[in-house]
Amino acid sequence: MMDRRGWGPRLVTLGALLALGGCQTWLNRPLVDDTACADVSAEIYFQPDSADLGPDARQLIQGAADQAQGCTVTQVDVLGLADAPGSSSANLALSQARAKAVTAALAAARLPAAQFHVQAAGDAGAVTPDGQAQPMRRRVDIVLRLANAD
Repeated sequence: MMDRRGWGPRLVTLGALLALGGCQTWLNRPLVDDTACADVSAEIYFQPDSADLGPDARQLIQGAADQAQGCTVTQVDVLGLADAPGSSSANLALSQARAKAVTAALAAARLPAAQFHVQAAGDAGAVTPDGQAQPMRRRVDIVLRLANAD
């Protein structure tokens, strides 16, 4: 017959083994359900007065397109924005050029076929009601609307 001192270390060992066994099962399960296709959003930033995509922007666009692989892309929303400085017509043209650059890069990144909804806001909304310039307006917002492939 074992005395009480012999059970303590064995119970600790048994508890540790059970805990590790549970961790092993948990580690083998995916953290995210890979079968679900959730919408992908990204913001692509530009230098002032530029519609040129830099390497970081191209990498972000490629990553968004990669996330859409295996899914049905129901729609791609692309919205070009511009800062407040400059004329409204120049800012609208700049935001249009930015939206076109991102749309072309998405197509080049082999995004699954989709309907594109491309808009340009120019400098609309670039200034708050109290006259302050909105920060970080030199961008294009994209949303890839995804659904599980049938």
